[in-house]
Amino acid sequence: MNLKDKIIVITGAASGIGRAMAQRFAAEGPRLIVCADRDEAGAKATAASVGGAAFKVDVSVEADIQGLIETVEKDHGPIDLFCSNAGIGVGGGAETPNDDWQRIWDINVMAHVWAARHLVPLMAARGGGYLLNTASAAGLLSQIGSAPYAVTKHAAVGLAEWLAITHGDQGIKVSVLAPQAVRTAMTAGNEDGVASVDGMMEPEELAEVVVKSIEAEEFLILPHPQVLDYMRKKTADYGRWIGGMRKLNRVYQG
Repeated sequence: MNLKDKIIVITGAASGIGRAMAQRFAAEGPRLIVCADRDEAGAKATAASVGGAAFKVDVSVEADIQGLIETVEKDHGPIDLFCSNAGIGVGGGAETPNDDWQRIWDINVMAHVWAARHLVPLMAARGGGYLLNTASAAGLLSQIGSAPYAVTKHAAVGLAEWLAITHGDQGIKVSVLAPQAVRTAMTAGNEDGVASVDGMMEPEELAEVVVKSIEAEEFLILPHPQVLDYMRKKTADYGRWIGGMRKLNRVYQG
């Protein structure tokens, strides 16, 4: 997809990856960039920097996502690219409280489901559209120290696969973004964590990769190309890969 003259919606646009994508997309000459975030002031700041529109949206609430889609379609026109980008991290394992499990599930998984629920029928009826869902390399590999993050990001990848398989013949393009560590508020204070083993990427670097991958309509977007090698090692010998991850767990978890 060429982004010129397109209407683009980005959730989690107030900062980090979302803001970097908005600012990089702007250079491609889109018709409109819609910046959505729970942080209304941040969304407005990003929108102002790209000449776009801002919406206050809590992606853990289906009605907010539905309202965003319906308002943009009514007031501005058909959404060409929807970047379901907002996400959170929660540490811990099975002992993590149910409320934390539910919140990360709603934001990291159900937000993608709700966006597809309300937008795919519209896109299919007009012959196509593009969904970009932000997951993580943790959704392809795992996440040392966080079962909720690993599980929800795996689910996000699985949903993106299903959408691509099921709706591809209707003209729906799907990409899933799966980076390792990116310098954002989520990684602040954890620059030496296991996800940073291949270096901490700047959001602007990631956004450049995203633009090129959308132009090529690639399903799997890997800003850290090493992840592909890790995936191959995982599938080639799952037991050995688990053993290697246990070693990492001992190093980083003690």
